[in-house]
Amino acid sequence: MGGRLNVYENPVTVKFLKHVSAAARAYASKLPTRTVELVSLRVSQINGCGFCTDMHIKEATHHGETTLRLGLVAVWRETNVFTEAERAALELAEQGTRLADGAEGITDEAWQNAAKHYDEDGLGALVSLISFMNTVNRMNVLTKQHGGDYQVGWLTQW
Repeated sequence: MGGRLNVYENPVTVKFLKHVSAAARAYASKLPTRTVELVSLRVSQINGCGFCTDMHIKEATHHGETTLRLGLVAVWRETNVFTEAERAALELAEQGTRLADGAEGITDEAWQNAAKHYDEDGLGALVSLISFMNTVNRMNVLTKQHGGDYQVGWLTQW
């Protein structure tokens, strides 16, 4: 893994990661696993997090996601392989990750579209997932954690 700082061994970052990972479990049962992995992958792609991109491709594949859909996540708008609910989640994820790119932040249209497919708990889970991924992506990018070596299930220890 290497990088500037080994966030998986440093006592401060390990403690932080354990806390945010425990909090992340709140959304795990409220969203389909494939949706979690697709959203996590897209947020990680946008943020340029090689470690998380590697991890979520491998975890998604492990949970039955196809290579076709994984390969098309970055261009999901121009495809027909994602459900309407997945598309709504990906849109919310993109807007929630690119906050500085748009004057509006999250558009009412994107929120209302997500609300068509997810109840209040599902929306809370999506918001939590998007926030979590942006947090861990930034930690990994700041410390230059590289992708390629992740083994499926490795982060379940957190």
